[in-house]
Amino acid sequence: MKNKGVRILIIVLVILIIVAGGVLAYKIVQDKKETEPVTEENNVIVAPVEEKKVQIFQGNDRPIAVMIDNHNLAWPQGGLNQAYMVYEIIVEGGETRLMALFKGVDVEKIGPVRSARHYFIDYAMENDAIYTHFGQSPQAQSDLKKYSIDDINGIAEDGTTFWRVKDKSAPHNAATSTEKLLQSAKNKKYRTTSSEESVLNYVTDEVNLEDGQGAVSVTIPHSTLQVVKYFYDEENKVYQRYARNKEQTDWTTGEPVTTKNIIITFCDNYTLTDSENKGRQGLKNIGTFDGYYITNGKAIKIKCIKEDRQSQTKYEDLEGNEIKVNDGNTFVQICPTSADVVIEAPTETSSESAANTVE
Repeated sequence: MKNKGVRILIIVLVILIIVAGGVLAYKIVQDKKETEPVTEENNVIVAPVEEKKVQIFQGNDRPIAVMIDNHNLAWPQGGLNQAYMVYEIIVEGGETRLMALFKGVDVEKIGPVRSARHYFIDYAMENDAIYTHFGQSPQAQSDLKKYSIDDINGIAEDGTTFWRVKDKSAPHNAATSTEKLLQSAKNKKYRTTSSEESVLNYVTDEVNLEDGQGAVSVTIPHSTLQVVKYFYDEENKVYQRYARNKEQTDWTTGEPVTTKNIIITFCDNYTLTDSENKGRQGLKNIGTFDGYYITNGKAIKIKCIKEDRQSQTKYEDLEGNEIKVNDGNTFVQICPTSADVVIEAPTETSSESAANTVE
């Protein structure tokens, strides 16, 4: 009886050891599965693919839009290379004005900052941006109130958000920074984060527009006064910006102003009739308009669709597909339908005029 009891005890111990071993083995296998890369069916370990993320538009920082003076006495301008998008649109006298958009970047000097125009507000709204300006037209003043725009007006600030520089003359000498604008926004209790997606469909894989026409030089006449040119830098895969035959450089660094992408939208401006009679402009920007997308030395024709002032502009190819945009900064050139835009290929024999005609 004693020997039988010993045998039973041994059997129980063996069973417990087997069970414990099984539990331990299962835990080891599970831990290994959690820490090892995913395996294929043939048991070959495959390294996990790291997801690429867009760099030009990331994070939840709310964009800040800044009106930039584009008079030749305002050159050079500060901050354009750090903006993820820059809009250029006609204003009075054949001049253009720029609106630069910043997101999650620290820029020490932006400007010269100039006054608001009402149609720029449309593009601030579609980017969910805090709108920054130094003064405004009567139409802009009305629309800022109408649409409850979160804006920062240099004229109404306490003197710390903007400063006047000595190397330029008034009114072309007001500067600011992203740090000071963010502090002003917080003081005004504006929302400083945003969950809105980007207007442009940025992708991380390089977009080369294989079926596009050659575009190593692009000439965009906004008016007889303001003619913009871009020249393609094949080595760095960016376009260098010129205006009125003058190279555009950064105010702080002296580096050339460049852009990865160019979007051209053809829509007409017109002269407003108001009591001030200063020749201020309006913009017929609601509807569907012809345009171009240009990147990496190539250009394709596109459609630019804006359903109302607050909605995001849709940029589609001629088949109705949303265009894919290279991960980099973009200049959006909004010019008249009559503008004789010229897009040139690498050689003279293949040069091509892209003068726009309304069908």
